[in-house]
Amino acid sequence: MKVQVMGLSGTRKIVAPALGVVLLVLSGCGTPEYRVERTQCEAEWMLKIPPVHRQQPVTKYRSERRPTGETKCETTGVTTLCQPVMETVSVPYQTIETVDIRKTQRDAQIAACAARACAARYGNSKCET
Repeated sequence: MKVQVMGLSGTRKIVAPALGVVLLVLSGCGTPEYRVERTQCEAEWMLKIPPVHRQQPVTKYRSERRPTGETKCETTGVTTLCQPVMETVSVPYQTIETVDIRKTQRDAQIAACAARACAARYGNSKCET
């Protein structure tokens, strides 16, 4: 994510993509009160729905640069230098990974548990005070 910001002189500045990531991570963590409730729910639901690890095929993606078939040429004086135009493509591949087949089910229960605990204690599902 890149954000363009207009400066006082009207020039555009690109704010580092890391800023968006930091804001996303901070907003995703919730309040300290929410994290406490979620931690307690995680402990409870890890006992109720323990992990079951299995090896299974997983599709992942890697980026590759490939020529598009076009060429970009630049002439300087009597010399012309041509280079292929490249594009980045996402290439799927299969790998075997150990996964917790109950994680999705457990995570849903943990989120619901934390929301219930927050609602009971703070009057809202995010533990906002």
